[in-house]
Amino acid sequence: MNRNTAVNVQTFINAHPFSGFQWLIFFMCFVIVLLDGFDTAAIGFIAPSLITEWNISKPALAPVLSAALFGLACGALVSGPLSDRLGRRLLLTGAVILFGVACLGSAFSTDIQQLTVLRFVTGIGLGAAMPNAVTMMGEFCPDHRRATVINLMFCGFPLGAACGGFLAAWLIPHFGWRAVLMLGGVTPLLLALALLLKLPESVRYMVAKNHPVEKIRAVLARISSAAAEAGSFVMTEQAPQVAGKSGAGLVLSRSYIVGTVMLWLTYFMGLVIFYASINWMPILLKEAGLNPQRATLISALFPLGGVGAVVCGLLMDRFNANRIIAVCYALTAVSVYCIGQAVGNVGLLVLTVFVAGVLMNTAQSSMPALAAAFYPTQGRGTGVAWMLGVGRFGGIAGSFLVAELSRRHFSFEGIFAVVALAGVISCVALLIKQASRPELAAPAPLETGTPGH
Repeated sequence: MNRNTAVNVQTFINAHPFSGFQWLIFFMCFVIVLLDGFDTAAIGFIAPSLITEWNISKPALAPVLSAALFGLACGALVSGPLSDRLGRRLLLTGAVILFGVACLGSAFSTDIQQLTVLRFVTGIGLGAAMPNAVTMMGEFCPDHRRATVINLMFCGFPLGAACGGFLAAWLIPHFGWRAVLMLGGVTPLLLALALLLKLPESVRYMVAKNHPVEKIRAVLARISSAAAEAGSFVMTEQAPQVAGKSGAGLVLSRSYIVGTVMLWLTYFMGLVIFYASINWMPILLKEAGLNPQRATLISALFPLGGVGAVVCGLLMDRFNANRIIAVCYALTAVSVYCIGQAVGNVGLLVLTVFVAGVLMNTAQSSMPALAAAFYPTQGRGTGVAWMLGVGRFGGIAGSFLVAELSRRHFSFEGIFAVVALAGVISCVALLIKQASRPELAAPAPLETGTPGH
């Protein structure tokens, strides 16, 4: 290779082993997603303590349970177009600082109104952080490993939510509910220091925005020293581009609109299930006769099941990704329904909650990788962020859905039967997406050969 060689950045990434530098980016993005899961789920685990300390009713909890979700939606919807305009690194670091400060401030709330406002601000930071972490990681991945790596990274979300449950079960009896929020605030601020020092800008973004060759070369050289001899950089896209459009214009263009809406609907319904379960299961299990600590521990098994997404990522890289995830949602619907039928048997309930969590979180954790592969670089930040942002309203709907079903005196069994229907809708939406653009669901070709040829 000489300085007259034009290197295709994606071919270069595909042709070299996954480097320590890429693993460092993976680790930082993984921790961001893990903290997102921890901070998002924390409010559900401290909810029983709030009811006791502040003497409030279950329906009165709905605003504070949903406040972060409104913030998540706002943060994702705003940050997506900004990410495609300003870059991934700036928004990602700022978002982590914002949700760290706001979560730490939440620990010092004196009433439900103050906590609701601070949870909303926390949500804005969380909503901006996760889609940018997914986009950043996706743009440093080889094509043939993208779904596997992103799904592995996205396992941080349910793992963080599960850790929140286990830590809450220990922290609350010893230090009170405020300790959970303190931990969720201090840790992101420490991570932000690492991001400022070590996180690079996305190489695909820099090529798309015509950044100086020296900057692109310096980043790629950390993957392989072969990049040091490149004279210029170019980029090809697996997903078709739309002439003259980027960001929101591309995501909502005629070529992408059906797939975009189906991604939104799928993620929306998945979060109906996730937040209806994670926010209300501790309370519902307590009302069903379990002691508070056992109810919290069993509930924590639900998000822990997200580790199954790694297997799903491997399958997505080899087979039709839409159909793989659709099957997971169909099985999720069956298993969530079964939770309601198992409440009288603790052993069976533990098994059912864990299996439902594996299926639910496998499907949901696979969606960002599906969206990242669906859009080209010029619209990827917006496409991923808007799917996550619109989907967050499903989390809001899930929280209010269970509150309303409880107000109407639905039984434990009845509540989970209604929630299970969302899995059926997600399955159908992905099959419609597949029918609309079947060529975009094929596994990515394995590119080999000399970088730049």
